Amino acid sequence: MAEVWTSQAEDLERRFRQGDVRALARSLTLVESGHPLGQALLKRVRGQGRAKVVGVTGSPGAGKSTLTDRLILEARKRGERVGVLAVDPSSPFTGGAILGDRIRMMRHHQDPGVFIRSMASRGALGGLAGATVAALNLLEAFGFDRIFVETVGVGQSEVDIARVADTTLLVLTPAAGDAVQAFKAGVMEIADLFAVNKFDLPGGERLIQELKSALELSPPRPGGWRPPIYPTVAATGQGVEELFAGLEAHHRHLLEHGLLEAHRLERARFEVESVIQEWGRRKTQNAGDLVAAVARGEVSPEEAALSLLRPEAEEGPF
Repeated sequence: MAEVWTSQAEDLERRFRQGDVRALARSLTLVESGHPLGQALLKRVRGQGRAKVVGVTGSPGAGKSTLTDRLILEARKRGERVGVLAVDPSSPFTGGAILGDRIRMMRHHQDPGVFIRSMASRGALGGLAGATVAALNLLEAFGFDRIFVETVGVGQSEVDIARVADTTLLVLTPAAGDAVQAFKAGVMEIADLFAVNKFDLPGGERLIQELKSALELSPPRPGGWRPPIYPTVAATGQGVEELFAGLEAHHRHLLEHGLLEAHRLERARFEVESVIQEWGRRKTQNAGDLVAAVARGEVSPEEAALSLLRPEAEEGPF
């Protein structure tokens, strides 16, 4: 059986390194499901490639997918190969997801230089799917020049994207309460760039002024970076070229100040934490008696967690 596994892994790795898109898609499926074959491949190819990773986040309806679609066009004009991870929210009841972000990027489905993968968040906090970083590492190893990671769009809980992406773009819209949301420190401090999308709606200029005022009070960024604000209308492409230039400027800033390596280490730390979190969730799901004991006040949550952490917890909850 071990020989079969080795043969399968070697064949998948060979096709992956040869640039076979089917092998990439298969590898992503294996990694997302936690399959040992996917983990084995990821271990062998991890750390290869140096893509520019851009996180696109913001509240629902801000136009993140349409804006990402336009940014893909800008990247392709410059000859870049582009990978996209679009994370959609999962139903808390069925676990299913619509995976609708791909619909807004359909113009690229026949472009061999663009690969789009939708992922379900499956209840993961922070706006990211649990396997997002693993999938990101696969796309990077596959040789993409730029990777866009679009989060589920759930507001201020999306701060995890800043730990995964090299550059974080926060998309806001006028007249949608986004100014108030942006002032909440968790979201305000993660953005390297701001896009005020749907700028043709009333209130765009006021939102920009409010953002500028808030940024004056925010703590200094690494290397002295000052987050710029770009008015855009993704539906027509207005302002997108300037926004793309801003993404390039931030990447140069990271290189000039030696900040990229710190970003990569933080991404790895986040990945390890995500694995631990998923492990704990699965353990808790199978510990009904222990959870009931916590509810009755017989065991504290800390004692329950320590019980699950012990190796002997495999045999029982106590």
